[in-house]
Amino acid sequence: MRIHIATDHAGLEFSRQLQHHLAEQGHEVIDHGPLEYDPLDDYPAFCIRAAQAVVRGQQAGIPTLGVVFGGSGNGEQIAANKVRGVRAALVWSIATAELAREHNDANVIAIGARQHTVAEAIGYIDRFIQTPFSGEERHARRIAQLAAYEADGTLLPDPRAARGNAQEPAQSLGGESADAMDPEAG
Repeated sequence: MRIHIATDHAGLEFSRQLQHHLAEQGHEVIDHGPLEYDPLDDYPAFCIRAAQAVVRGQQAGIPTLGVVFGGSGNGEQIAANKVRGVRAALVWSIATAELAREHNDANVIAIGARQHTVAEAIGYIDRFIQTPFSGEERHARRIAQLAAYEADGTLLPDPRAARGNAQEPAQSLGGESADAMDPEAG
């Protein structure tokens, strides 16, 4: 399996130890950075490059997954999910690692390096890699809905619309309708 890894300063040493473990397990590990410790570095570019590489590998038919790290894993997951074709999940337990693959067919996981020990993270990553997507119709259907939205904004119809309860907000400006910002609006 090809594994793409990225982090920022918060997970650098953590990442090095995990890369060593994965290589010992026979995986091809590709590190997307950083190269050295810089307490002011930023995770988005590192994580986005790793996520892009995961998608390219999968499109080429190469068994490929990704792991991104940071202090909490939250920002790293958000960054990875900006890449079309990525389904990144924040993992904090064996169960979430397994379900990320089994139910969501996640191709990238994010782990908080300041939240877990290396041994815990190794367990999560190993379970993530070992767990196949279940292929169950309900999970495949939901993943297809996410892909459709990502591709062209397609959503299933709002069930409230059939009852006449759907509310179309006025043009949104920072979470408020345009009318809410107009003092003369009725």
